[in-house]
This record gives sequence, C-alpha cells and structure tokens, in this order.
Amino acid sequence: MSEHEYFSAGTESRRSVPGKAWSPEEPHRRDMLLRYLGAVAGISAARARESEPEPATPEATAVPDESGPVPVLRVRDVMDVPAVAVSGDLPFTELARTLAREHVGAVPVVDAKDRVIGVVSESDLLAKAAVEAMEHPFGPIDRLRDRGLQHKAQGETAATLMTAPATTVRPGMTVAEAALTAARYRLKRIPVADWQGRLVGVVRRAALLSALVRDDEHIREEITSRILTHEFHLPQGAVEVTVHNGVVDLAGRLDRESIPRLLAEVRDIDDVTDVHDHLNAA
Repeated sequence: MSEHEYFSAGTESRRSVPGKAWSPEEPHRRDMLLRYLGAVAGISAARARESEPEPATPEATAVPDESGPVPVLRVRDVMDVPAVAVSGDLPFTELARTLAREHVGAVPVVDAKDRVIGVVSESDLLAKAAVEAMEHPFGPIDRLRDRGLQHKAQGETAATLMTAPATTVRPGMTVAEAALTAARYRLKRIPVADWQGRLVGVVRRAALLSALVRDDEHIREEITSRILTHEFHLPQGAVEVTVHNGVVDLAGRLDRESIPRLLAEVRDIDDVTDVHDHLNAA
C-alpha cells in the first residue's frame, strides 16, 4: 500500500468529518511559546555550525548517539489524519460553515486527484465579507491600494478565494524542519502532501510544539532518574524536584561540593529555562 493510499483511506469522508468539541489549547501554547522559539533557534544555530552536510538517508527513523538509538520524530508521527479539506468549487457560504464547524482557521483546497492546490483561511473570507459590507465603492486611490481585496471580493468559491500556491510539508520531514517552516511562514496548520502533491494529513503548530518541547513531567523524570539517581546516587526523595513551564525548583539537603555540579547539570538539560536553587548544604 502506498503512502498516499495509507493516509488517504476515507478521502471522501474527509470532507464530512463531524464537528469536534472545542479544546482550548491557547493557554498551554502561550506557556510553551518561548521554549518553542528557543528550540527553533537552536535548530537553526546547529545547522549554521555544520561544516559538511550529513549524507541523506531516505525516511530514516532513528539516529544513534552515545546512549543508544534516539527516535527522530517525523511529520507523519504527529499529523492529523484524516485531514479536513474542501474542493475548489465549494461556495463561499459553505466554506464559512466548514471553518466554523471544524474550529479551524484554514483548510487545504484540493483538486479532483486530491492534490493540494491552495489554502483558504478566515482572512480570505473576511476580505470578501469586508468589501461587500462597505457602504461606498472603492475610489481611485482605494482601487490601487486595495487591489488584492477587490480580487478577493469577486471570488465565490474556494478556488477563487484561496491563497496559492500552498506551503506544504512531506510526511517524512522531521518535526524540526516542519517547525522551521511553521515559524518562517507564521502558519498554525500546514497541509502534509506526498511526493505527488496529494493531501495525506495536516500538522498543527500545537503538535509541533509538543513534539519539539518536552513537557514538565518529562523534564522532571530526567532530573530524578538520570541525574539524581544514576549520576549522584541519591536516595529517592533526597532532593525535591518541581518543574513548571520549564522552570526547575530544587529543594533539599546536599553536600556543599555537589550543589554547584547538580545545578550545572540541570541547567544543561534541553528545555530547562531556569533553575531555582533552594538547596541547603549538608
């Protein structure tokens, strides 16, 4: 079974996915935003330091390091399937209903062969609605300045209202690469297309955030397991560890010589943004 056949099973049902209850992700997304930007910046810096590119390995799923295989997340691992999409001939009113029903700000537009030909967003619909609601027609200056809005106002279907060409990512692309694309083009949702341009899913920025930035519980687990237990050989509970939005709070008693080393080890953990020292010298 091809990649497209696997991910596109139920293509026709894609356009009639029932509406889902709204799940508020914005508070969590705001909490993780600075850590996400830091991760993206780290990826860019690492690329800039590379003197020679590594040989490409098609669809590799893991890279080795000193501690053993470490999985490399791909877009296919975090994308939403099936993806809600619309055909190019869908009318303006139905587009508005689709965005509202699915609680999304944009949807891919596909042709008869399921290839992504553009993306239509709330902004595209708003441009048309705003022009049509104007009490006075465009004057000569406005016609020059707002030519794009006039064009949107004339559109009646997804194909005439969409933004094209669409920015897409491939299923085998790494989450880090997709995150750079999302950051570069300020996208919240990116269509995922196979090598022939056919839609196989959609990846949300929130999913990229979660994949790039470990949550607080995973950070705490690394501190307690790898550092406190295996490196410092401390009994369970000797040091109390709490993590909130990447900020680590350490409390307890430890010998004076070990405190600076412990703090340095914790600060070196990926996604730790700060360390609060409440340790007492034993």
